[in-house]
Amino acid sequence: MAPETLPTYADVEDAAGRLHGRAHHTPVVTSSTVDRMTGAEVFFKCENFQRAGAFKFRGAYNALSRLSPEARKRGVLTFSSGNHAQAIALAGQLLGIPTTIVMPRDAPAVKLEATRGYGGEVVLYDRATSHREELGQRLAAERGLTLIPPYDHPHIVAGQGTAARELFEEVGALDCLLVPCGGGGLLSGSALAASALAPSCKVVGVEPAAGDDGTRSFRTRTLQQVQNPDTIADGARTQSLGRITFALVLRLVHDMVTVTDDQLIRGMFLLWERLKIVVEPTGALGATALLERIVDLRGKRVGVIVSGGNVDLGQVGDWVKRREATPRAIPS
Repeated sequence: MAPETLPTYADVEDAAGRLHGRAHHTPVVTSSTVDRMTGAEVFFKCENFQRAGAFKFRGAYNALSRLSPEARKRGVLTFSSGNHAQAIALAGQLLGIPTTIVMPRDAPAVKLEATRGYGGEVVLYDRATSHREELGQRLAAERGLTLIPPYDHPHIVAGQGTAARELFEEVGALDCLLVPCGGGGLLSGSALAASALAPSCKVVGVEPAAGDDGTRSFRTRTLQQVQNPDTIADGARTQSLGRITFALVLRLVHDMVTVTDDQLIRGMFLLWERLKIVVEPTGALGATALLERIVDLRGKRVGVIVSGGNVDLGQVGDWVKRREATPRAIPS
C-alpha cells in the first residue's frame, strides 16, 4: 500500500497480524454506576493499558515494522506532543530503529521523560514560534530520515483501527462508538473497523471545544484549522485533521461533537474514582460526551475508546481546584 492510498479494513486486519504478540490486547471495562447514570450499557476499551500508555503504539509499530532494511538503518523522525512520541520511540527500540522526535517544550514532563527513556532523541520547539510539521520535514530531509507523522499516514490509521477491532470482537455489535479525536487517526481507524464489523453502529468523534477543527470540518465538509488550542487535552491540540483522516471521517463517521475542559475534568475524575483507572484528559473525551449527555444514548449499547493514561501528575492539583469550582452536571 503506497503512503498516499486510503487504508481499508483489510489493512486493519493486516495490522492486527503484525501487532499480535507485540501490542497488548487491552481490557474492556464495564461499570454498573456508569450504566445507571447514563441509562446505557457501556463498554470501555482501555487503551490506557496499552504499551507506552496509549493506543498510539498500535499505529507506530505497524508503520515501523513495514520499513525496508535501508530505511530502518537510517532511522525515523516524527513530531508529537507526547503519546505518538513515546510510541515511535518504543517501537523503534523493539525493532532496532533509531528515532528522532520533535516535541513542544510544554509537553507533559511524563511524556518527555518516557520518550527519552525509550531511547528517542528529543528535539524541542516552541509552539508559539515554530510549526512542528515544517521543523520535522526539514530535519528529516537534512538527516535522511523517514518521516512518520502522528496520524496522517495509512499504516498509522490501520494500526489504530485494531483497538476498535478488538472491542467489536469481544463485545459484539454496538449502537454507538465514541472515539477521542485529535488528528483523526484513531477515529478514522475505528470507523474502518466499525464499518466492517458493525455496519449499523454510529461512530461519533469527540474533540475538546477549544480544538474543534475536526467538528467544523465535518459540518462544513471543508478542512478547517485551529492554531495552538488552549485545552487540557494535550493529545488533541492538533492544527487540523489530515488529508487521509479527513477523507475517512467524511466517508465513515456519523457525527462529531465537542466537550469543554470543565466537562472533561469532571468526566476524567469520574473515571478515576468509579472505574479505578488512570485516564489522561484526551483519553476521557469520549466518556465525557456520554457522561455529560452531549450525546444521549439511553437504552443503547455503547462503546467508548479510552485512548490513553499518560497523566501529567503535576497538573492534578489545578484540575481538582477547577472541578471544585464548577458544579457537577449529572448526579454522582
